[in-house]
Amino acid sequence: MALLDRITEPKHLRGLSLRELEQLAGELRDKIIDTCAKNGGHVAPSLGVVELTIALHRVFDSPYDKIVWDVGHQAYAHKILTGRKEAFSTLRTLGGISGFPKRAESSHDVFDVGHSSTSISASLGMAVARDLKGARNKVLAVIGDGSMTGGIAYEALNHAGDLNKDLVVILNDNEMSISENVGAMSELLSRTVTNEFVHRIRKDVGAFLKALPMVGTSALQIAKKAEESLKGLFTPGMLFQAFGFEYIGPIDGHNIPLLLETLENVRKFDDAVLIHVVTKKGKGYPPAEKNPSLFHGVGPFERETGKVLKGKGGPASYTGIFGETMKKIARENEKVVAITAAMPDGTGLSPFAKEFPERFFDVGIAEQHAITFAAGLAAQGFRPVVALYSSFLQRAYDQVFHDVCLQNLPVLLAIDRAGVVGNDGPTHHGVFDLSYLRVLPGLTIMAPKDENELQHMLQTGLELDGPSAVRYPRGSGLGVPIEQILQPLPVGKGELLRDGKDAAIMAVGTMVYQALRAAETLAAEGIEVAVCNARFIKPLDRELVIKLAAKGRLITVEENVLQGGFGTGVLEVLEEEELTETAVTRLGYPDAFVEQGEQHELLARYGLNAEGIAAAVRKSLGR
Repeated sequence: MALLDRITEPKHLRGLSLRELEQLAGELRDKIIDTCAKNGGHVAPSLGVVELTIALHRVFDSPYDKIVWDVGHQAYAHKILTGRKEAFSTLRTLGGISGFPKRAESSHDVFDVGHSSTSISASLGMAVARDLKGARNKVLAVIGDGSMTGGIAYEALNHAGDLNKDLVVILNDNEMSISENVGAMSELLSRTVTNEFVHRIRKDVGAFLKALPMVGTSALQIAKKAEESLKGLFTPGMLFQAFGFEYIGPIDGHNIPLLLETLENVRKFDDAVLIHVVTKKGKGYPPAEKNPSLFHGVGPFERETGKVLKGKGGPASYTGIFGETMKKIARENEKVVAITAAMPDGTGLSPFAKEFPERFFDVGIAEQHAITFAAGLAAQGFRPVVALYSSFLQRAYDQVFHDVCLQNLPVLLAIDRAGVVGNDGPTHHGVFDLSYLRVLPGLTIMAPKDENELQHMLQTGLELDGPSAVRYPRGSGLGVPIEQILQPLPVGKGELLRDGKDAAIMAVGTMVYQALRAAETLAAEGIEVAVCNARFIKPLDRELVIKLAAKGRLITVEENVLQGGFGTGVLEVLEEEELTETAVTRLGYPDAFVEQGEQHELLARYGLNAEGIAAAVRKSLGR
């Protein structure tokens, strides 16, 4: 019988021997790999923290003790150990369990996550709430070294060190390499520092020195500097000590006995402490160890070889076309620079970075900085393009408003992963950008119907005197011919792709070809529907809106929430032009967070495929 079969909740770990805990780590890895081979997922991050997860749940009493996983890419072992072992096969599927911690899913998931660098802030809030309630539970934040590039993490460290609450931050470092002798010395120092007696003596001696008349404060400062200097010779903890944290580490994140000993000691602390744990991303699965970047977030793959199953293959992705277009434009325009936030591969900019290293900037997980950095470049005559996922651009909204639009600076926002993205679910769907960007004065917003139009929109944005945004979806293009000469589009002008007398569909972006297919289906039924590719969400083609409204029935279709989106903009034009007799049907996502699922499943569920659009037209016509 597998050990994992005996584990239905964390408390069952306490009856296992160290040897059994090691065996359990192997079984957890097998289950994670098997499931992700079928469903895809964040393989390498979760494999890297298996031992750490076991140790946390062995020492601490979840959910009484609160464990907050930053981003949540690494939480698969946590899910399995907290009662979701049987449901784990449904990971990231429609109706299945989420790929991220989710409060509605389990009491052990104490905070919803999916975006980076939030764990320390949330954990500090929980620690303060605990103290206000007079409770005694521990609060822990598990944050990766990548997430530590986000500014909010340092804002939280600063506040936490000032408050000096009973808070444990575990820095999961899976990038730094530490030699054996330094690792052994830091391990020795960490064991000494975590000893409860040493910890108490340090505090007592500190209080004694501080109380000495005349020289107390100076003596205490000298003692602290001596300790910091000694430890600083061997460990990178000075930064965290400057924030007011007790620093422990680095320690081996795959050494279960050492993890247990450290956590048991820290459990007795009552002030802010940071444990620096070094792990190997993809640990235990050779393909993921060899290529941790690929297996950070991967689709289905062959279990035995690690070969990614590409599915149907097909045309180049929108992301790939963006990257190639950026290189083409940059060869002609030396003022063009590219910026991304820790996503050079994900945004397609790695080839640009290789060809133009001096004009490429990866700022880390720092979207706010990326936008204002771009604004500074634009203010000095350059043409920055900032490539971000739609859901991550949300983090920099004030910078888009204050530092770009308010100054009318020519920054181009390349918004990847617009619309639903699939299995990562609501934290990653890009279904709000049209609404939150459309209200900003002076911002030109475009969405291409296909990959060829994408490249022309990029050229259009880079020739404007003010800010612009191009939003495009995840996944492959449509396989249309790619024109070699880039031409700017007439700003604010859509194109009528098909005429019809019974009704008109105004579609934008990914919805244009779905609308065309719907029109073909309806034509076979004797219903003639016009189809327009809006191209521009802002400014809207008012002339075309008025022309189509004259048909009496207008259907707008967008991959965005209905509140404040493209369809709302069309309604505003009709109201301003006093064309209120036109019957308008708006298709888009509802006032809710869209669940996880394959893109085609979600489009069908929300009536945004050809069949759903055709049904909406029939309903509008009363047929």
